[in-house]
Amino acid sequence: MNTITFPLLNLLLNINKTAFTIFGIPIYWYAILIVASIGIALILSKIQDGKYGIKFEDILDLSIILIPISFICARIYYVIFNIKSYETLIDMINIKDGGLAIYGGIIGGVIVAYIFCKKRKINLLDLLDYIAPFLALGQGIGRWGNFINVEAYGTETNLPWKMGIHGPNGIEYVHPTFLYESVCNIIIFIILSKISKKRKYTGQITYYYIVMYSFIRAIIENLRIDSLMLYNFRISQILSIILFVTFCIIIAKKENKCLKNKK
Repeated sequence: MNTITFPLLNLLLNINKTAFTIFGIPIYWYAILIVASIGIALILSKIQDGKYGIKFEDILDLSIILIPISFICARIYYVIFNIKSYETLIDMINIKDGGLAIYGGIIGGVIVAYIFCKKRKINLLDLLDYIAPFLALGQGIGRWGNFINVEAYGTETNLPWKMGIHGPNGIEYVHPTFLYESVCNIIIFIILSKISKKRKYTGQITYYYIVMYSFIRAIIENLRIDSLMLYNFRISQILSIILFVTFCIIIAKKENKCLKNKK
């Protein structure tokens, strides 16, 4: 049982990581939220059936392969940069307490999508544009699994919206970085949904997703205390900065080309 408090709301929560059990097998809230985020994303994908020439049937077929491989890649990425924390193979594959890195999942997902598009003769950027808004929404929902597991929080703070974590040494007030990222991802979803209605060029939605997410991740990562590290560098922050700069340049070139074509 985890105890969390939000002084600003005068709220004290006692949260059990286990939602319920089936035949003695614990079902964790973390898993339920991930499944819920996938389910909501698929429902919204169905509504967009045919957009950019992408059929929902293709999305379903892709999901069967992409979802498990993305989870595996997310775990592998996390374990590689946190290898000292694991003693056995069982520890490495056990995700009941979290331990998934979104960048690992995205990398694995893009590779699977690329191969899938080659076989189905689908434009990869059209497919990614179709998926990108729902990926952001799924991330926004999934971050609440970090809240329940009391992970992905930040450094100590006295800001009004601080989150109190109850531990053996008393209450520690920290940045609720899971909440920061959840809110930002939902905002990204809203922005991308609006942009997608008037897409100016293939890849626009994907590029804007990468720029917006990498920007907020670079900032939020600096507040977290559980960052994956390579020597003294925060891996996700460095990767976010590289992606942000790279795709800002790509967007600038694309937007400039669109302006010239209008003249």
